[in-house]
Amino acid sequence: MIRAAAALLLSFAAFAPSAAQAQDPVDGSCAVPGGARLYVKVEGLKDRSGRLKLELYPANEADFLKDDRDLKKEGKPFRRIWAQTPGAGPVTLCIRAPSAGQWAVLFTHDRDGKNKFNFWQDGAGFPSNQRLGRSRPKVRQALVNVPVGGGTITVRAQYLKGLGGFGPLD
Repeated sequence: MIRAAAALLLSFAAFAPSAAQAQDPVDGSCAVPGGARLYVKVEGLKDRSGRLKLELYPANEADFLKDDRDLKKEGKPFRRIWAQTPGAGPVTLCIRAPSAGQWAVLFTHDRDGKNKFNFWQDGAGFPSNQRLGRSRPKVRQALVNVPVGGGTITVRAQYLKGLGGFGPLD
């Protein structure tokens, strides 16, 4: 059981941006022209603390959750946006895909605002809304088709729930 938890912790460590990433411009902002807008409705937040992050990866297992510096060095597309968690009401985030097509989307709730995924308190979610459990997420859980005119999806936040791993709160 401890070994499975450690493996999951290492896979979620990929969510932790480097110090350099914290300085990066918000290159996936919907205010930036070009690409297709993807609106992500977020449900099931544990609370309204911290910040919310969306990341968009190429739609393949090899590039999914790969360090953005490596993706950029290899000339592969990657997008990220950060947003303050609103105090109340529905939560909708917008990220711009480099182009229409299939992409992998990761949502994280950085509850302590430290810009590093805290396995014990932060949340994560993917478009499939399948329970994450204890294993490393697969790209198939994160896939979304973004039409030329943009689109909207819903992601349910998941948090660590004891030995069962990550799952929705309700």
